[in-house]
Amino acid sequence: MDIILHHYDTSPFSEKARLLFGLRGLAWRSVIQPTIMPKPDLTPLTGGYRRAPVMQIGADIYCDSQVIMAEIGRRTGTGAAADGLGWAVNLWSDRLFFQSSVAVIFGELGDSVPRAFIEDREKLMGRSFDVAAMKAAAGPMRAQWRSQAGWIETALSAGAPYLAGDEPGLADIAAYMNVWFLTNFAPHLAAPLLDGFDHLAAWRERMKAIGHGSRSEMSTADALAVAREAEPAESVAHDPADSLAVGARVSVSADDYGRDPIVGRLVAANRERVVIAREEPDLGRLHNHFPRVGYIVMPA
Repeated sequence: MDIILHHYDTSPFSEKARLLFGLRGLAWRSVIQPTIMPKPDLTPLTGGYRRAPVMQIGADIYCDSQVIMAEIGRRTGTGAAADGLGWAVNLWSDRLFFQSSVAVIFGELGDSVPRAFIEDREKLMGRSFDVAAMKAAAGPMRAQWRSQAGWIETALSAGAPYLAGDEPGLADIAAYMNVWFLTNFAPHLAAPLLDGFDHLAAWRERMKAIGHGSRSEMSTADALAVAREAEPAESVAHDPADSLAVGARVSVSADDYGRDPIVGRLVAANRERVVIAREEPDLGRLHNHFPRVGYIVMPA
């Protein structure tokens, strides 16, 4: 498989995908997308979805790190990364732990954030990017962050080198994201918040050593050409017991932020994901894959 990852290097959610590529020893193409809108060479692939990362394999477009990791697991074998409880850890890391990370980091660095970035994130989140409020909440949120990092420390103190056991898995990749985020963007804050977490410190070094696999750069134009020349794969089984009907026109929206609806014809739906087909001018037929958890599917 030829994996193309649309991302940017400072994206914490993209780090999960990059780390999974490293864990699976995969070669992949890196397409750097802007950190803020407009993203003229990404949204034609996604139908308007704008968050990072997005994975492309031919004319199949995987939106959200959750479905990216599920697809890589499906294609490379299950192993620890398919652990059901690992998906619960992933949701905690994406939501509760990540919000603590955002408050801590931007409460500290908010005054130096460009205005264009703030305005973009306000549109994405659908609410004010209130740096003053983040500053006011930074102290309590640091305590929240340390408490959640303490869960990782406690789990690792049981003796296994990874949260998933003897080998790293989905739970490790998910939990590591926020540790990576804070230590990369505010190391002076990370040091006291991680003080005394010796098991976590050793685990962090093991996770970092996994690397990102074999990365090579690719232009946005070349990625679009790949989609134009490919046909979507029929690789996802529809659950006949699902309430959604194949062929129905539906819209898919995230349930937290970045809720712009993506509209298409339903290809398949099951408890793991939803796949819709779209006809994109100049690209042809594309299949967009979304996780079932965290996304709302409605008739369009």
